[in-house]
Amino acid sequence: MFLLGTLVNGLLIIVGTLIGKMLNRIPEGMKVTVMYAIGLSVMVLGLQMGLKSENFLIVIISLVVGAVAGELLKLEDKLNDLGQWLENKVGSNGNGSISEGFVTATLIFVIGAMAIIGALDSGIRGDHDVLYTKSLIDGFTALILTTTLGIGVIFSAIPVVLYEGLIALFATQIDQFVPQALMDQFMVEMTATGGIMILAIGLNLSGIAKIKVANLLPSIVVTGIIVTIIYWYPIIFQ
Repeated sequence: MFLLGTLVNGLLIIVGTLIGKMLNRIPEGMKVTVMYAIGLSVMVLGLQMGLKSENFLIVIISLVVGAVAGELLKLEDKLNDLGQWLENKVGSNGNGSISEGFVTATLIFVIGAMAIIGALDSGIRGDHDVLYTKSLIDGFTALILTTTLGIGVIFSAIPVVLYEGLIALFATQIDQFVPQALMDQFMVEMTATGGIMILAIGLNLSGIAKIKVANLLPSIVVTGIIVTIIYWYPIIFQ
């Protein structure tokens, strides 16, 4: 079931919100420790994925070219500006308003590499591990957000399910247009490239670094281009 990971993601956001609503106060130390644990787990997942590459030169070139493209396009800044614009448009009626909780949580859960990579993995390979990991992160984050922003966080599950579900659905149709051998090679190198980005997310969650992961997203497109070139002209990277 290609939507399983997506549905689990939406469900855990709802569960996290409901638990957060029942908790009046969570010790700050507990929040920090759990977030570190999640960050470390995400880093291990990223490393496992990164090491699956069969030609790490592809991963390096993809990340470098993708980073340059992302910086030139200022993707991270544009996403942040979009978030600010949405919050300004929706407005806030004070701490705990439904609109504030919905907008803030949606931006956190939808914007990020894990949503795209996880949905592609679910649709193409039926592998939901990335979305399961994201679900745990989102569930805990929803819990924390709800303690300060209120029940509005629960409605963010709707755009998350729609967004990831559409990507997964699109991914299931790719094999009708792309040769299986090419798709297999792309998935291996895309998984490795995405793994490095997930590692970066883990570093951010742990507070070890502050990497603009959104600016690395073009790397996935670059990986597809490089793998396609190699598939049709294999002599280039030999």
